[in-house]
Amino acid sequence: MVFSQELYAYFTLDPPTLGDHPASTHSGADFRLRKLTGSVLAVFIHALFFQTALAQNGTTALVPLPSVDDFTRGDDGWALGLGLSVEYEAAYEGSDEYDFEVGPAGAVQWRRGDDIFYWAGEALGWRGLRSDSWLFETVVAFEEGREESDSDDGRLDGLGDADEDIEVVLQTRRAFDADWRYWLDARIVTGDNGSLGLFGVGRRFGDQNDGTGHEIAVAVVFHDSDYANKDFGIDAEQSAASGLDETNLSGGFRSIGLNYNYRHYINENWQIFGEAVYERYSSDIEDSPIARNNYEAEVGAGFIYVF
Repeated sequence: MVFSQELYAYFTLDPPTLGDHPASTHSGADFRLRKLTGSVLAVFIHALFFQTALAQNGTTALVPLPSVDDFTRGDDGWALGLGLSVEYEAAYEGSDEYDFEVGPAGAVQWRRGDDIFYWAGEALGWRGLRSDSWLFETVVAFEEGREESDSDDGRLDGLGDADEDIEVVLQTRRAFDADWRYWLDARIVTGDNGSLGLFGVGRRFGDQNDGTGHEIAVAVVFHDSDYANKDFGIDAEQSAASGLDETNLSGGFRSIGLNYNYRHYINENWQIFGEAVYERYSSDIEDSPIARNNYEAEVGAGFIYVF
């Protein structure tokens, strides 16, 4: 699933790559995505040094979005939130096999003014608010990859295990007002296994400024050929071993999707959250033998205790 919560808030980035794809097979979309990655990186470097003085009070989150974890209560210093989440999700990218997964939720955070640094499981990141309406974020995350055994029905047999990867996520959100009722979203994910870009628009519902409420977002996703083939490509060796047709995808449009988030503070310490994601694949991905569905969906819920 390409978009989700604190990292993966934002990206539950699925399984790694299958096979080598020389540069000569890449489309013009690959070059444009790499150029865009450089532009977003430049914006992040500028944001790190462009400080603004936005006052925070003791009950205000950095931004009041349910999808953004903030356990600091508006105070500088250390904060900790720990909990549990339950998700019903696909076994791997493109799978029609679904199962429940239970895992930890929350993060360790350190806040200084309008900047929050955090560690959330397999992700280490920074988030900063500038001029009330710009939210920048950069994350370094571990991508665990995919194994043949991820399919209980043996649909990945012969494809081999996909490599693990370290990925960098760069994100910028631009609100139309200080209340963050509407915003634009742009993200780049890049690593040894390719690059992916997401562009969306969101709407927040609710009047509280601590993150309580609902939000819904629509996004379109693009990938380069390396990223496309890591999930849905099949090289000659894999084709011979699995009996599936050899498949080599080019870069371009990947999917369009809808993401819903909910968060509610029961009291000062306890909060509950939920999420639902629907992603509709492009026709190129649908044609891959690895894709057993033309869509992917995920629902999850959990609780967090803020210390």
